[in-house]
Amino acid sequence: MSDVLRYLIVIDDVWTIAAWDAIRSTLPDNNLDSRIMVTTRIEAVAVACSDASEICGDNIYHIEPLNSEDSKKLFLSRAFGSKDASCPTELEDEMNKILKKCGGLPLAIVSIGSLLASYKSAEHKDMWDRVCKSISYHMDTNPTLDGMRQILTLSYDHLPYHLKGCMMYLSIFPEDFLINKDRLVYRWIAEGLVEEKRGMTLLEVAEAYYEELVSRGMINPAGEIISHVYGAVETCRVHDLMLEVMVSKSLEANFVSLIGGQYDGMSYDTIRRLSVHAGGQRPKESPSNKDSPSKKTKESTSKKMVKKNDLKDINVQHVRSLSMFQLEGNKLLDRLGEFTLLRVLDLEDCKGVENKHMSHICRMYLLRYLSLRGTDISVLPTKVCDLEHLQTLDVRATGLARLPETLIKLEKLERLFFSQKDVWSTMWKPPQGLWKMKALREVGWVLLEDDAVEVAQEVGELENLQRLSIYVDCERPNGPKVLEELALSLSKTHSLRSLDMGTMSYEANALNFLLELPSPPRLLRFLRIAGGIDKLPNWVESLTYLVEFHMSWAHFIDDQLFGVLCKLPNLKSIWMQRNCYTGRELVARAAHNFPALKNLRGTCDQEMPRVYKFEEGSMTKLEKLSLNFDNWSEKSIVGIEHLTSLKEVQLAGKRGNPALDQTLELLKAESGRHPNHFTVGVKYD
Repeated sequence: MSDVLRYLIVIDDVWTIAAWDAIRSTLPDNNLDSRIMVTTRIEAVAVACSDASEICGDNIYHIEPLNSEDSKKLFLSRAFGSKDASCPTELEDEMNKILKKCGGLPLAIVSIGSLLASYKSAEHKDMWDRVCKSISYHMDTNPTLDGMRQILTLSYDHLPYHLKGCMMYLSIFPEDFLINKDRLVYRWIAEGLVEEKRGMTLLEVAEAYYEELVSRGMINPAGEIISHVYGAVETCRVHDLMLEVMVSKSLEANFVSLIGGQYDGMSYDTIRRLSVHAGGQRPKESPSNKDSPSKKTKESTSKKMVKKNDLKDINVQHVRSLSMFQLEGNKLLDRLGEFTLLRVLDLEDCKGVENKHMSHICRMYLLRYLSLRGTDISVLPTKVCDLEHLQTLDVRATGLARLPETLIKLEKLERLFFSQKDVWSTMWKPPQGLWKMKALREVGWVLLEDDAVEVAQEVGELENLQRLSIYVDCERPNGPKVLEELALSLSKTHSLRSLDMGTMSYEANALNFLLELPSPPRLLRFLRIAGGIDKLPNWVESLTYLVEFHMSWAHFIDDQLFGVLCKLPNLKSIWMQRNCYTGRELVARAAHNFPALKNLRGTCDQEMPRVYKFEEGSMTKLEKLSLNFDNWSEKSIVGIEHLTSLKEVQLAGKRGNPALDQTLELLKAESGRHPNHFTVGVKYD
């Protein structure tokens, strides 16, 4: 019998690879087409459970959330008894808000729909509104939702100890907030939430934490924000209901203190991490749960309800991090001098920050993370050099026109970002002594002028550089020497992963010094060349790790662009910017196979190229094509049918442009015949 044994086994909710190994070792392996189905919340476990021969992981099925239509049907069936029932007009807005919070999770939809089944009429609108605004409270106190809370907290309870703090840390950010991955992991590091591991930098450990939380489904990747300078910037979000659970956990543990918005009225004994949210009022508690014992217990912990949250009375002497998501000025800013123990000060986009506050900030000697991005400051005092522990300084999009020379004394600084709001040409001009900043990993933007020979040399001594945005404005007599030294320095930056290299002039060959680079940074993932250059350097063909390439002001023709880039095995994205190509036709030939290219973007608003042509066999992996027609009447796309993997086409241009209108009609017709039925969109200027 053992020779003919076939089996189908379903194993639900496997949490560790070790558990799978133990299960797998007891099963017979007789090649009789038996099947095992495993469910898990952790992608690494899913990969371990997969057939080792399945390189692409095609035997892993990712369960997607319900779409909006199916979510609504499920909710109506639970709240009103039938998926075909209609919701009272007065309750539709609240229903839509609730469904948004549920995010397509069937258990959440069923649980909340069941809770509201006794409140079907329009007169209960206030109840629906309170449930929507205080879902975490109802999960704590209502038996109908208790199962949902248990399910949501199960993933958290299974986290290793070192990840629980990182997960609770996400409760600092408001609901639906798009979180920059770099902002998150560097804040973890500054807060001391990342453990040291032999052979790994703290950043590498923090990124491993992030990937594990993504793998476990605790945080959700939210795509990439494409920056013409820094390339793709990874972002994430936390599901609304998971965030509610994390907020509850954080408040109970006094891990985070939240003020403003729905947290108005909260008071705390000891504040260590303070997050100020924008406007709004905290939802009133449900009358049905007013005297709930669990609610009273919850209020007896380190937090309690008060009538009004008076910012003047908050004790801030123990605060280690301050984050403000309230854009307007806040009374707390006038008390910055009292925050003497801060390690993290994140005031990004806060409109109440003024130059007078900078003297207080420069006395926060323990500060490791400082973001003033998007604020109105116009002065950065020389005493900023007293922040000897500072690791991140972000002053992008501010009113600053320059940075003090004393910055070079910040020998622990790892990240420095500087730009002036609405003035792209304002950049950091480092003084001599740049070599002292040995810890620098990411710098943008740097400007080297014709008196910066020594600084150009010192760039090569920054051994830890991984991201660099640097421009040159060099004329005679010392210009050629600066470029020569910069080329030598770039050849020494062996750790470089991202390079944005540009020029302030419009000379046709201003960046030709890159053609003679002795040894290119071979680990580059992102490369942008913004300036005149005769051709793509030969060394670009050796960038086997390159994922993203941007180009502008090169005035290429024929195969000078695609003929080189098509050889790169991991290149996924090309962005052709202003004056990248000046030939009449830009042709992707059959020989341009591009083994990994998925995204091609052309935002040039110039007349050339007039034709984008794709031959059969070219760009077979391309999924998204984005082109700008502006107002040029002779623009066209030829050979769209040859892009066999195409999923989306996005066009931009002036309304009424006949070339744009004609191309739209052709694309819509072609989409119906295309095997992928790609979508077509247009953005009018």
